[in-house]
Amino acid sequence: MTLLVIVLVFGGLIFAHELGHFAVAKWNGVQVDEFALGFGPRLFSFRWGETSYAVRLLPVGGFVRMAGMVPPADDDETADARSTRGALAAGRAFLSKSVGQRAAIIAAGPAMSFLVGVVLFAVIFLFIGVPTNPTLTVAGVQSGYPAATAGIEPGDQIVAIDGHTMTGWNDLKRTVADSAGKPLVITVDRNGRDIQVHLTPVRTENGGLIGVSPVMANARMSLLQSLGGGFTAVWGVIAGWFMALASLFHGAGASDFIGPVGIGQVIGQAEQQGPGSLLFVAGILTANLGLINLLPIPALDGSRLAFIGLEWLRGRPIDPERENFIHFLGFALLILLSVVVTYRDILRLTG
Repeated sequence: MTLLVIVLVFGGLIFAHELGHFAVAKWNGVQVDEFALGFGPRLFSFRWGETSYAVRLLPVGGFVRMAGMVPPADDDETADARSTRGALAAGRAFLSKSVGQRAAIIAAGPAMSFLVGVVLFAVIFLFIGVPTNPTLTVAGVQSGYPAATAGIEPGDQIVAIDGHTMTGWNDLKRTVADSAGKPLVITVDRNGRDIQVHLTPVRTENGGLIGVSPVMANARMSLLQSLGGGFTAVWGVIAGWFMALASLFHGAGASDFIGPVGIGQVIGQAEQQGPGSLLFVAGILTANLGLINLLPIPALDGSRLAFIGLEWLRGRPIDPERENFIHFLGFALLILLSVVVTYRDILRLTG
């Protein structure tokens, strides 16, 4: 079951990203030859209209192959070359489109990733809520403190102190803080049965302390609040991502980067913690997917946008064959990096 969840989440985020490219390409009349999840040899595929839809062996990304991204050689008589010539003649090739149209097609992938992140976080805020209100139910007991020594357990609900009914966490916190060094009788509800425990709060600079933490009650947001919270959460991921990138350039944090295996482990752990955690992790992952693709690294969307921007500044197109050769080298390096990071993930998991 966990493996299925990993495949669905990871594949779904990649699918959404590539769907952004695909939809805007179709909107602008570009002929799309293939929509693929993964790289390498095809596992299976089917054709619908002019487009072949495929799942490939290496689950490390995906691509939308549009006609006319590379002009065919004069002596190339393959089916792809003939299709590209037809698309060029009909004005349906990628290179036939304006600078603005091509930039929109490339930027649509990261934009879709960010949008999916907003939606996922909004779903959390709308249907699950965020932990904001502490309850009288004990979430954790700190070892060595009076509550642990007295036998209070996670899941106990604190009902009363010295016979006075507690109205909420703030009431409990205030009562304990005012009772440093004073013996107390605390009544807890454990599985429907009242139990009395005797303890004395330790004295701290902030008053008495017994060493318990509360279960937090979730507060749901309205639809508009949820959407606003979704945008805020994605912006928070973006800010955190740039901070992590800055620390990497300063020689710190490189060991924190994970590959597909590590991502799978994170998704699996989140799935075991419940739907809220799974949606939260998926939201972070899709925002990171959008950000990484905007990096000006050959073969990524950011690099293609940079070439389009350079063409706009120069007033004439870059040699497509030269550009695609650079993207090919970048793609090879990215695959190599993915293999290295995956190997390191496996060593970390088995070590």
